[in-house]
Amino acid sequence: MMRTRPLKVALLGCGVVGSEVARIMTTHADDLTARIGAPVELAGVAVRRPSKVREGIDPALVTTDATALLKRGDIDIAIEVIGGIEPARTLITTAFEHGISVVSANKALLAQDGAALHAAAEQHGLDLYYEAAVAGAIPLVRPMRESLAGDKINRVMGIVNGTTNFILDKMDSTGAGYQEALDEATALGYAEADPTADVEGYDAAAKAAILAGIAFHTRVRLDDVYREGMTEVSAADFASAKRMGCTIKLLAILERAADGESVTARVHPAMIPLTHPLASVREAYNAVFVEAEAAGRLMFYGPGAGGSPTASAVLGDLVAVCRNKLAEATGPGESAYTQLPVSPMGDVVTRYHISLDVADKPGVLAQVATTFAEHGVSIDTVRQQGRPDGVGNEASLVVVTHRAPDAALSGTVEALRKLDTVRGVASIMRVEGE
Repeated sequence: MMRTRPLKVALLGCGVVGSEVARIMTTHADDLTARIGAPVELAGVAVRRPSKVREGIDPALVTTDATALLKRGDIDIAIEVIGGIEPARTLITTAFEHGISVVSANKALLAQDGAALHAAAEQHGLDLYYEAAVAGAIPLVRPMRESLAGDKINRVMGIVNGTTNFILDKMDSTGAGYQEALDEATALGYAEADPTADVEGYDAAAKAAILAGIAFHTRVRLDDVYREGMTEVSAADFASAKRMGCTIKLLAILERAADGESVTARVHPAMIPLTHPLASVREAYNAVFVEAEAAGRLMFYGPGAGGSPTASAVLGDLVAVCRNKLAEATGPGESAYTQLPVSPMGDVVTRYHISLDVADKPGVLAQVATTFAEHGVSIDTVRQQGRPDGVGNEASLVVVTHRAPDAALSGTVEALRKLDTVRGVASIMRVEGE
């Protein structure tokens, strides 16, 4: 039976995503009512600048007092698309205290304080949904915490930031340098005026923390995620990758240890074989590769950002939360029963591509090989050539290793830098996905 009293929604934030959420709620009101089993009504919109014209939104709904909106007593669900830590954290907590379930797209807050927010939601018997916080429109959070709830996830590897993927894709396909590709991304609106959160990996690291917590049923905070940006990736790195049959992507990689007693979470640029499904992800798209014990390998692909894709994920959560309200039930909350420790980056085992500038004279290769051997890092291949800039007394030496712990590789690189014959370590890149 259809309930006639509408479920009332408070929209906290009305930027690119919030305005698209409001538009879809209005234009698809009849469909949403049919899917939910009750009308859903936009009852208030909290903003910072009330004078701004917001097409399709009744000015009478707009307020600058988000707290008063949540406390007025008739709100059923709050949609938080403000972003950042405060005031979003306080507003979500206030919503729970007043019996309001929450749909959020706030990756930074969930990565930092997800455990506390989940605890508050559970304390008050309410929902906290956040599909839009990771990978935009791609259904990923719900499949991992519901569809795969009976399985054991061992590894998650993915491209979770569209800006960096656009930049790296342009560098790969056109031969552009980093700055040139970044300028194009900025001109097209893929990169912010200050792209630091994207290109230095902070955005991807927040998403990695959220996914690791879901995948491994353990609490992983942003500070637990090892992070490297991609600003140092060069055209020379792409040339080396192509010679290996690889390309370069900024990856979020989450792994359960072989003994099942710990997990690792990391974000960094890496070379991956062109045969890997993630290698073909182009432009600003996202893709996440999930490896589960029973289900095997699953890949989730689609637009990872933007107003409409993110709003799609928000509205999907809104429908689920509204249905739960009508059923007087809640959906899945935090699952952190394993309480596995997060191992440091030094414990991660993978392959490496190291490019060295060395003196062009006999014995250098033997000296470099000895240094690798002394630190327990086995060499797979070596390629030596003269410097392309014509420097006559120097050569470029590229070493690709077998799998080794990151700590051993770090020790090797430190020792290499002390050799008189090594002029510099031009680049270090991990090799993944093999």
